[in-house]
Amino acid sequence: MTTTMTLRLDPELKNRLDQLAKAMHRSKSFLAVQALQDFIELNEWQVGEIESAIKEADQGDFASQQAVSQTLSKWRVGGS
Repeated sequence: MTTTMTLRLDPELKNRLDQLAKAMHRSKSFLAVQALQDFIELNEWQVGEIESAIKEADQGDFASQQAVSQTLSKWRVGGS
């Protein structure tokens, strides 16, 4: 089952979508759905990671100074 959604695109973006759809032999709808799926998946992941990090921070779950120093040393950051 699908549903319909109306979008307002500026003329330049619509033209780019038209050209890409033609070049890829795909419909504009197909490309728009793919773009929305990719955007939502990426942002759901990012928001989930941020929420997880905030939860850890609220619980005081931080890296020790030693762990931070070891990581920085491994990458030769901030020192000799």
